Amino acid sequence: MKFIWFLSLIIILNQISGIAKDYKGGELRTKEAYTYGRFEVRYKASSGSGQTSTFFTYHDFTTGDINDWNELDIEILGRYKNDIQFNAITPGRINHVHHQWVNFSPYTDFHNYAIEWTPEYIAWFIDGSEVYSQTGGHVSTLNKPQKIMMNIWNPAYDGWVGSWDDRILPLFAYYDWVSYASYTPGAGNTGTGNDFTLQWKDDFDIWNQSRWQKASHTFEGNNCDFTPENVFFKDGKMILCLTDNVNTGYVDHNPPSVLWARAIKDTIIVLFSEEVEKESAERTSNYMISGVSILSATLLDDNRTVKLAVSGMDLSNSYNLVVLGIKDRSPTPNTLLGKSVEVFMPSSFSSPLKINVGGSAFNDYLPDQEWNEEVEYGFLDGSNSQYYSPIHGTDEDQIYMTEHWGIVEYKLRVPNGTYKVTLMMAENYFDEAGSRVFDINVDGKYIVRNLDIYQEVGKNTAYNICADSVEVTDGIIDIHFGALKDKALLNGIIVESTSTGVLRESNSLLNGFYLEQNYPNPFNSSTMITYGLKENSFVSMTVYNMLGERIETLINGRKSSGDYKLTWEAKVPSGIYFCLFESLSKNKKFDSMRKMVILK
Repeated sequence: MKFIWFLSLIIILNQISGIAKDYKGGELRTKEAYTYGRFEVRYKASSGSGQTSTFFTYHDFTTGDINDWNELDIEILGRYKNDIQFNAITPGRINHVHHQWVNFSPYTDFHNYAIEWTPEYIAWFIDGSEVYSQTGGHVSTLNKPQKIMMNIWNPAYDGWVGSWDDRILPLFAYYDWVSYASYTPGAGNTGTGNDFTLQWKDDFDIWNQSRWQKASHTFEGNNCDFTPENVFFKDGKMILCLTDNVNTGYVDHNPPSVLWARAIKDTIIVLFSEEVEKESAERTSNYMISGVSILSATLLDDNRTVKLAVSGMDLSNSYNLVVLGIKDRSPTPNTLLGKSVEVFMPSSFSSPLKINVGGSAFNDYLPDQEWNEEVEYGFLDGSNSQYYSPIHGTDEDQIYMTEHWGIVEYKLRVPNGTYKVTLMMAENYFDEAGSRVFDINVDGKYIVRNLDIYQEVGKNTAYNICADSVEVTDGIIDIHFGALKDKALLNGIIVESTSTGVLRESNSLLNGFYLEQNYPNPFNSSTMITYGLKENSFVSMTVYNMLGERIETLINGRKSSGDYKLTWEAKVPSGIYFCLFESLSKNKKFDSMRKMVILK
């Protein structure tokens, strides 16, 4: 209790004395507190590692006693591409965390999120559908009035939110509306079973000062101060800003930066610090690599990532990429004048790839490590544990005796292709079923729901799950864990290639869009090129030489769905050429490139 009192005193003194932090965030909160109800928001989150934009309810207590804690969270952590974190924090500051995989990016468009809070259950909703709920004894302890809050901030916990890089500033989270419906079981007009009654909805056309107040405080573990200047109302949106301590408010004076560039076969992926303007981002003359030709530049859906199709790159060499002339999407665009970055080159892949998750190198298993853009594999979030009891059902006890628990994602870089992924697990802590339950999603497909290892095989026993046909088209296997009870765990991974090459670039995953390798290849004067379209699309097929010069356009127009073959009569000298195929439909953008060799 003395420590809690001392901590509260430090926080209060920081606020009073005005000790400034290096960064400024924004928070908006209701003046009124509510007990039970449906709390709903439509917003677009801020993207980038090391920060989060939120919607939550919170019991605003001043005693400093964590036994008064009541909180219900929706946290969108900018480090993840397809993840929403839900949490109920009960007295004693006890977390009940769940990570929900979603099939969209929460940073590129607005989505509806809701929390239903009742004495019997708490449920979370995305775009009108319930995706997760909690019941049980802890729910009844969430009984204190709570304010509705939204904030954007950069926590001091890298393991949770990822590493912080202030080149991504300023950041903005956009809130379209918020609504509150009281809990009126059997007599409502909205929510589950119409058990809630809508009390108000704020479209943020103005700042309703009778309902909302802007925050001006900070707290331990927050690397920014909340300032009223970073809560902005414009065009029917409430905008929360995360900035440095000089350029506060809804303004952007910083040009985009290149955070990293990485080579994948005949492609270089470039990530910018913020959303960039399409025309400048797709101008090939804005990218230069000595000895390498830039054939095309494509801005991906997140508006931050550019995919460069290149020729002449030797993956055993090192390269620097020069980027210039890229504009951001600010009303008054800022332009990157010039930046040179080292290109991360891929390591060789050997099948099978084995990893001792949570432990060190062992036999042919690689040691565990944390994921970042410089490594080939690693975990996101969680901690390691070591156990010493023998493991039943295996002769590789050492792998199952080390674990990584509280894991949210595991990522592995592999060449595009088809793989068998084996996940190795053992329950070494709990002594009864129902203590640990979680879901596992591999590259957008759930391979198991409600997994309870103890219920399946008991304690200290090896348990493996296999995903037999994981098709990879972006060079990364993404394994997502959603804890339903306690925390997810993983002990080992084995990745085995089941294809020596990808003719159709994982046709099934890309919904039927493909470009096959031309045949014959090498060829003398003519070759057959086969491609397919799942939907009616605008199609471009262009041939380039080794210098990146366009030689011939084979297709440039709209095509109906179907499989196609065309013959290219090559009226060019012997040499290496590249066929770049691009298709754009209402639901999918696809591009692929094949190397063609002419021998005359």
